[in-house]
Amino acid sequence: MRAARLIKMVLLLQSRPLMTAAELARELEVSERTVTRDAQALSEAGVPVYADRGRAGGYRLVGGYRTRLTGLARGEAEALFLSGVPTALREMGLEDAASAARLKVSAALLPSLRDASRTAAQRFHLDAPGWFREPRAPELLPAVADAVWDDRRITARYRRGEEEAVRELEPYGLVLKAGVWYLCARVAGTPATRPGAFRVYRVDRFTAVEAAGERFERDGGFDLPGFWEERAEQFARSILRAEVVVRLSEEGVRRLVHAVGPVPAREALAAAGAPDGRGWVTATVPVESEQIAHTQLMVLGPEVEVLAPKALRERFARDAARLGALYRS
Repeated sequence: MRAARLIKMVLLLQSRPLMTAAELARELEVSERTVTRDAQALSEAGVPVYADRGRAGGYRLVGGYRTRLTGLARGEAEALFLSGVPTALREMGLEDAASAARLKVSAALLPSLRDASRTAAQRFHLDAPGWFREPRAPELLPAVADAVWDDRRITARYRRGEEEAVRELEPYGLVLKAGVWYLCARVAGTPATRPGAFRVYRVDRFTAVEAAGERFERDGGFDLPGFWEERAEQFARSILRAEVVVRLSEEGVRRLVHAVGPVPAREALAAAGAPDGRGWVTATVPVESEQIAHTQLMVLGPEVEVLAPKALRERFARDAARLGALYRS
């Protein structure tokens, strides 16, 4: 632990001309007294750490000293490519690896470029969860992430409704979608060419995960982004088990995607007829159910008229009557 801290201290001093004891203590998550002892230990080991005394003082490396400890470990290199998603790194337990990788890259850069990571962080930030949702990382996510990085089989207990199922899985990749973590995995022993060999599991529904001793041989043809896009499209279509016929104003056409989602809106408008004399379009919208369609289409207000099914149209008529009575009063 101390050796890693000493290396980090050297890299910090190599990437910046001068750092105070307080700054080093904050970066290294130790006390200022520990920083003083570490600086002395480095000096005794031949690393030219020099302490500038006074209010404007601090620690620096003398004579342009350059360490050779800037080679990236594999885990650090992999984490570096995820450094734009700090929350995801923290939830997967990779924050320390990414921090070390950034330090090594910074130490290897020209002095004029060493503020690149800071300036980039001030110009781009990814906030994955949706609005009005309290993000919470699944407790077993770090264990699942370790297995994904290590190509190691896992035995997972998975909650399905009121029951639990046990699966032997080969974890291929993790996806963070709107603040929810999903694992894309192959059922152990199933040929990759078999339909349904690869499945998607919500990580927050795992109740137990145990890594196996042996690794699995990853299918080189597996494409995580392509697989996820295909499955997401399939899921979006699979839940659309009902249809609603509506008339939409021009504004209703523009807002339909925000009300029902991109897949139903795209299918509905692609098959819609030409606008009538008032510019209204008749379309058949695939929906999950009449109940959900009622909630979704209500946000369009007077920009939509429900034509069918009859029960849903009558429900909208009652809502309209109640609204009219409410505002007349």
